[in-house]
Amino acid sequence: MAGGYLGEFEQLILFALLRFAPGEAYGVTIRREIERRTGRDISAGALYTALERLEARGLVRSRWGAPTPERGGKRKKHYEIQPAGVRALGRSYETIRAMARGLAPKLETT
Repeated sequence: MAGGYLGEFEQLILFALLRFAPGEAYGVTIRREIERRTGRDISAGALYTALERLEARGLVRSRWGAPTPERGGKRKKHYEIQPAGVRALGRSYETIRAMARGLAPKLETT
């Protein structure tokens, strides 16, 4: 399969990236989105390591933004999901749906 297997954390990152308009997603916004939606604490190191891995696989692209006054002139690294990332996430999503079909009554969702 092109793009290979996606782990759960990689899936969460790609889902988060789909929610942002181009140019809006950077480390802090991605992290907050995942934490807000999952209730998990995400370490910055784990996030950036996974983003680098996704970029190396061609599923995500990054670019440096312009320096901003509110960050003391530091630039933000922006991330964007690529078409290959959308396809890989779609395959993972369909696999999970197929495996879960009919099992909702057996799952404890509280």
